[in-house]
Amino acid sequence: MTTPVQPPIAPELKKTALNATHRALRAKMVDFGGWDMPVEYRGPGGGLIGEHLAVRTAVGLFDVSHMGEIQFRGPGALAAVQHITMNDASRLKDGQAHYSALLTPQGTFVDDILVHRLSPNDYLLVVNAGTKDKDYAWIRRHAGSFPSVHIADYSPYYSQLALQGPRALQTLQKLTKTDLSAIKNYWFTWGAVAGVPNVLIARTGYSGEDGFEVYLPADEPTTVKIWNELLAAGEEFGIRPCGLGARNTLRLEAGMSLYGHEISDTINVFEANLDRWLKLDKGDFIGRQALQEIQSAGGPKRKLIALEMVDRGIARDGYPVLNLAGQEIGVITSGSPAPFLKTNIAFALVPTVVAQSGEDVLVQVRQNQNARAKQVPTPFYKRPKQ
Repeated sequence: MTTPVQPPIAPELKKTALNATHRALRAKMVDFGGWDMPVEYRGPGGGLIGEHLAVRTAVGLFDVSHMGEIQFRGPGALAAVQHITMNDASRLKDGQAHYSALLTPQGTFVDDILVHRLSPNDYLLVVNAGTKDKDYAWIRRHAGSFPSVHIADYSPYYSQLALQGPRALQTLQKLTKTDLSAIKNYWFTWGAVAGVPNVLIARTGYSGEDGFEVYLPADEPTTVKIWNELLAAGEEFGIRPCGLGARNTLRLEAGMSLYGHEISDTINVFEANLDRWLKLDKGDFIGRQALQEIQSAGGPKRKLIALEMVDRGIARDGYPVLNLAGQEIGVITSGSPAPFLKTNIAFALVPTVVAQSGEDVLVQVRQNQNARAKQVPTPFYKRPKQ
């Protein structure tokens, strides 16, 4: 069998330390936010569906080193983080993380992020790859003048690997003396992994499964060593290297938002149904006033809903959403087949009155062809309790 020839890397694309490893594993590489990244791997057990099912039933390994890491250090770090994020970082303990977002003055999204408290004066913000440069410039503009805080982009110094699935703990535990079972969800610690010291081990992820994200030095030998040892440790469980395609279908099944789809600079926190992480009572922050005004006016005029297709057809991103009378009322923000659930699912942005009614809608899947969809609760998939 002839190994497919990989396309050359465009010179302007950035590469993670695992780029040559992905290509050796016959990954299909794509331009993702300016990075040369694997979307799926070819071969037995590979491909998007195989990778997705491996994470749901066993364990999968993702290279997410393209994500951005921005650090706030100094006595003024907390005040700066509080000013630019919607969640309340003052509630975090050392070794704890939470979901949050950077907002525009209109209460819409600059980006969604994770905030990690390393110490009372030290916070690590993890931002999306495609928006990292924009985010960092925005952060410098809005928090750079805060006293007693040093803000720096540490992204070039970190590789990040995500080990996700019900067998993730057993896989990673083989490579570390750190008691992983003691790390609670959205908490983290430091430990040695595969002999590499000072690795940040966080019980976080973007798949809807249990798992860990590990942050390690970005040099190629260290990153390749840990990647290969994780694959070897998980071999007995059926581990698969996983690409961005499975990462997207997994997060959609799990009801998680994606920047540029369910959240953007035109969608506010209430519209995106992410107000459970919004802390309007913590004090002033960028976007707070606009969101208070929306709340006082009775809430948003449109809302994100979850759909499951009733008729045959896949609701793809950007497809029009219609009411049963055939009038266009909204748009699909994300949609695809759900490999584990074996159905077709989607998120859509529609008028609030439609969201509140729970009524069925139509999705225009082709020109002059509509398919019926029903509203369902989120998440579409919820992992079984252990």
